[in-house]
Amino acid sequence: MSERRAFERDRHARAGPHLEVKLLGDPGLVLSGDMEFEGYASLFDIPDLGRDIVLRGAFAESLGRRGPAGIRMLWQHDPAEPIGRWLSVAEDRRGLRVRGRLNPAVGRAREIAALLREGAVDGLSIGFRVVEADRDRARGLRRLIRVDLWEISLVTFPMLPGARVEARPPPPGGAPLTLAIRRAARRLSQPAALAAASARTR
Repeated sequence: MSERRAFERDRHARAGPHLEVKLLGDPGLVLSGDMEFEGYASLFDIPDLGRDIVLRGAFAESLGRRGPAGIRMLWQHDPAEPIGRWLSVAEDRRGLRVRGRLNPAVGRAREIAALLREGAVDGLSIGFRVVEADRDRARGLRRLIRVDLWEISLVTFPMLPGARVEARPPPPGGAPLTLAIRRAARRLSQPAALAAASARTR
């Protein structure tokens, strides 16, 4: 079993039988000195690798009910691994814009911060339940009209490499590793790179 297939199996097991997940990732994710970052957890009207598209307004009802405080920040969709909190979660014209802070008192969060700085992790993923959806049979897509957002996770593998995740500006003297992270993320998003990684783990 490939590394990515094993990861997909495990994350679905953690999410449970009714909670769906969508992974996004893109170069440019770095941390500021206060361990804050920001970017897009979902992009509107762009098909992902699972042939789903999220429509504008899909999160509005859920966000109005839960707010940022009611949405968990997890590591790899594992409910036993809370790593921080979301400071803001809101829809804009492009997608679901988020800003979060890793908790420096949590050991796993400190480890993730180190991985982010090295470019080893650069993905965001949403955990949600579908409230309303329909099918675009001509394009072979499922259109997500309304979803109930439960959590947003930092994850290893991107599902939509074109989604941009940006960082909070670093403090003076804390130069970002943006270019290195972009190169690493581009390599990770290529099928050949995933195949090579799978071969090494066999």
